Amino acid sequence: MIAYLGLGANLGDRLANLREAIRRLEDAGCRVIARSSVYETEPVGITDQPDFLNAVIKVETSLTARDLLNLCKSIENEMGRVRTNKWSPRVIDIDILLYDDSSVCEDDLVIPHAEMLKRAFVLIPLAEIAPGVMIAPGLNAREASVRVDREGVRRFDGSI
Repeated sequence: MIAYLGLGANLGDRLANLREAIRRLEDAGCRVIARSSVYETEPVGITDQPDFLNAVIKVETSLTARDLLNLCKSIENEMGRVRTNKWSPRVIDIDILLYDDSSVCEDDLVIPHAEMLKRAFVLIPLAEIAPGVMIAPGLNAREASVRVDREGVRRFDGSI
């Protein structure tokens, strides 16, 4: 199965946190096929916090979408993520953006990611590594990335 994961961090060594999350995903059997550039973005929701580093990776996995979600949450917890509210600062955030051609709508798992079309910090790196991937009926990542407000998103000098 092919999945696209969005990564974000705004606490501690942000770039090292992104790299560590990827290492842990690989150690758990997810094969990283593509990595976007890293982007620095202003926080959404609660704006009085450090800027985020964001990236998207494409992985090949034998995990189900549910098991992949459990792995992502486990890595977040192991790395010290504390969940206080939706927009709080975080050591690491790992979101499943797309999982094959699947659509899932459960209380704690929505694929394609429910907020993806509104987030330049997701669409820009996704379009970079998979411009033709369909993210909504009749809409691919490149088209969506052109339409989204890009303010506050800038390429970061560092790679994952």
